[in-house]
Amino acid sequence: MKKLIALTLLSLTASLSVSAQDMAVPDSLDGWDIGWVAGLNGSQASYSNWSQGGINNVAFTGNSAFTATYKKQRFSYIFALNTRYGQTKIEGEGVRKTDDQLSIKNRFLYDLGVGKDGDFKLFGNINFRTQFAEGFQYGEAPDGGDVLISNFLAPGYLSENAGLAYVPSENFSFEAGLGLQQTIVRDESLSTLYGLDAGETLKNEAGLTFGINYQKSLATNLSLSSSVETFTNLNKAVSSTDLFVTNQVTGKINDFMNASLRLDFIYDDDFSKELQVAQVLSVGVSFILI
Repeated sequence: MKKLIALTLLSLTASLSVSAQDMAVPDSLDGWDIGWVAGLNGSQASYSNWSQGGINNVAFTGNSAFTATYKKQRFSYIFALNTRYGQTKIEGEGVRKTDDQLSIKNRFLYDLGVGKDGDFKLFGNINFRTQFAEGFQYGEAPDGGDVLISNFLAPGYLSENAGLAYVPSENFSFEAGLGLQQTIVRDESLSTLYGLDAGETLKNEAGLTFGINYQKSLATNLSLSSSVETFTNLNKAVSSTDLFVTNQVTGKINDFMNASLRLDFIYDDDFSKELQVAQVLSVGVSFILI
């Protein structure tokens, strides 16, 4: 008997990330403000005797974005924890990772204004990022197998920086400062892939840091969030500056559903001389837990 089962479960949440707005402190805040948004998206497709072709597959991605903001007089603090993880199972290809991120941000601000909130603030950041599970370049081994290129804490990045920030509104900020960055590669077989000498598991760097965060409403129920972060090692040429760019356009369909387009860029010549690009389009429902 000919049969066809083709079922696609539209994602249960849009892709979540720490945006420029998440790292802003409302002028009216006095005390703590806590927010948590999480969700799960998934899809499944099955084909039998289907003339147009197709591969049976099952996929899921989980997302979580937690923020805690505190403000008292001139001092403010922001904590942001952002996680994403996704896998897909493709018939004949096994299970493959589709998304993976663990990011923790701590931001301290001291307002230099007199009598009211000013545009200039002293800042300090302590940030960490890595991934949860193994990552591969599929089919790139000489025998056609997969090549391991990442794992938990391989690499992991811990950074500390401080300086002066210009924050004229909740929607825009620019900052410049001095910083330290530690690259952690707990798997020694991957050390040289991320700029460490063979057998090393830790690299320390000192440099200059710059950052820009921007949030704008493009139209009714449509918003843009962008951020740029750079780290220039004092012992390297400016052309070796690490660059991290995130962009997300989010459209609100109704009170529960939204669509988003995320476009991220990374330049890190320790890993590759070419620009790294990630693009994710998602539609779904978000769950506000707090």
